Formats: sequence, C-alpha cells, structure tokens
Amino acid sequence: MQIYFGIFHINIYICALKHAITMNTNKLGSRKPRILMIYTGGTIGMKENAETGALEPFDFNHLLENVPRIKRLDYDIDSYQFEHPIDSSAMNPTHWEQIARVVEENYDKFDGFVVLHGTDTMAYTASALSFMFENIRKPVVITGSQLPIGEVRTDGEENLITALQVAAAKDENDEPMVQEVAILFEDYLWRGNRSTKHSSDNFNAFKSSNYPRLAKVGLGISYRREVMWRANNDKPFRVNYGMDTNVAYLDLFPGINENIVRHLLSAPGLKGLVMKTFGSGNGPTAPWFRKALKEAVDKGIVIVNVSQCENGSVLPTRYEAGFGLDQAGVISGHDLTSEAAITKLMFLFGQGLGADEVKVAMEHSISGEMN
Repeated sequence: MQIYFGIFHINIYICALKHAITMNTNKLGSRKPRILMIYTGGTIGMKENAETGALEPFDFNHLLENVPRIKRLDYDIDSYQFEHPIDSSAMNPTHWEQIARVVEENYDKFDGFVVLHGTDTMAYTASALSFMFENIRKPVVITGSQLPIGEVRTDGEENLITALQVAAAKDENDEPMVQEVAILFEDYLWRGNRSTKHSSDNFNAFKSSNYPRLAKVGLGISYRREVMWRANNDKPFRVNYGMDTNVAYLDLFPGINENIVRHLLSAPGLKGLVMKTFGSGNGPTAPWFRKALKEAVDKGIVIVNVSQCENGSVLPTRYEAGFGLDQAGVISGHDLTSEAAITKLMFLFGQGLGADEVKVAMEHSISGEMN
C-alpha cells in the first residue's frame, strides 16, 4: 500500500513538472515565429527569357517551389507580392512607400519581415525605410541574390533561409534580436543605412565600411548586440511617409566644368545636393567653384559634403580645400554613405522641413546612419 501511494505521488509530481515546463516554454515564446515576406522583384526571383536570354521577374509562388527547405524552418510564413515585380533599377520612392505601408498594416501581426529586393538599389531602399520607420522594434531584413534562385548554383536559397532565421531570432527575453532595417547578404548582416553594394559579381556583394557588422553567418549566426539599434523611448511604431525627389548628386572630378556645375545648381526646383568630394571632404579651390556653391546655399539649397572614399569621414576643416567648402555654407555629411545621404535629404524635405531645419537634421543621426 505504501509503494502504491509512493508511485501515485511520483506521478502527480511528474505531471506537475510537465505542466510547469509547458507553461514556462509558452512564456518564452513556444509558438511558431510569424514572418511576412515582401517580394518586390530582383534577381532572386527572376528567370531567363527563352527568346532574349534576359532575366525577367516571375511569380513569387514559383520562387517558393524552388526552396522546399523553407518548410523545415517550421515558421508561419505569409507573403505579399508587388502586382508587377520589378528590377530594382526601376525602384523609386513610390515603391518604398508601398513596402512601408505593408509593414505598417501588418506590424502587429508578424514577428518580423523579409523584403526580397534587387541588389542594385537595395542600399537606397534600406536607407529610406530606416528613416521612415520611427520607433521600430522588429526586424525588417532585406535580401536578394546575385544569381536567380532557380539556378543550380545560387546564393539566393541560402540568403532567403538565413534572412528568415534572422527575422525570427529572439533573445533570452523573447524580444526580437534585430530591431532595425538590415541587409542580409551571404556571410553578413549589415545595418541597412550603413551599407553599400561594392561588387556586381561576388556573392558577398555588400559591405559597411564605417560601421561593424550586426552578425556573422557561419555554422550559426553570431550576433553583435552591442552595435545593434534600439529605440530609446517607449513610443509606438509609426511610419512617416513623404519623399521629396528635388535632390541631386554632384560627383567631383579633376577638371570639372563651371558651366556644368552652375547648370546643375540652377536646376528648377532643386532643394538639396549631395556633393561627393575628394578624400576627407575636399574640392576644387578655384574661386568660381566656391562662389557657385555659396550662391546656391544663399538661395536655400542644402549642400551636403560626403566623401568619395568608402571608408572614413568628412573633416571639412582639415585641409584648406575643405575649409573653403565649409565657409561657402556646405554642411558635413560626416561618415554617411551616399545612399543614406540622398535618401535622408528626400525624407527630411518630404516631411515639410525648411532648408535651415534640414541642415540641422542632416548632421544628427535619425536611425544610426552616422557617427
């Protein structure tokens, strides 16, 4: 009788233990991660035209058929596809707003988002979205590939699967590991607004010269929490729409012509200019050049100085050639990428800010785009 009673109590203890484990597991997020994939187009979802040999976008469902391993992730995955998938060279602010709206409308329904995108303008899209998404606390992982996903040898399958894993990753507090817009490509996860496409044929096509990687992909995914973005307030997520495209680039080179510079600076409606300078922010010392810039600044055009170098920052007073630009009213872009600089100008003017307000905002970080 005592033996029976002992077994009875042991069974009760085991049942209670199982219940406690189940409850704790549920608290730690035992449900399947919910991920929304947003397919915009790009090489990852293209196939070869039988007649021309050119790559063209195709239906997203066919893309999933080529990656059966996705099912092994055991995630709840839903998808949204552009009605007409595009090559990323056709990407524009209207498409950025379309992506942003999909994220906004589904923000509370999903744990993370994966955006499939062409590589050519991926850094522009990542930068623009990072400015539009205020107080974001979930991952928006942008990825693509150099070869179509249906090819025998492709980087697309690994990039897609890894991007899904990053979007689903949680920390020990069941919070998203990544809480920003990031680019996942081959071996690395980069901050989106710090990234630049540096190769048209290597699988590791992106890099961030002025900011460390967020994660390294190997046998596992090694995250660097100390460099990850976190919103520093408890305000709700919101999307700020509006992009003003009255902006331009001025890429300096030895022998640049006065007529060309003045023609660009007098373009109707021009509000902002990203000037890509030499070295640490230097430009021609010819009097006409500085005079043309000062006249443009006096008219209310915001001119931002970024370096043509991939690594380093603009130090406008280091050399006389840069000091003159500073004296003309050109503001420093510090270590901004050219993609982040141009999209930031679009964003700030799109919010209805005046030139003086834009100047101040350009020299302060919005979402970790500059030091």
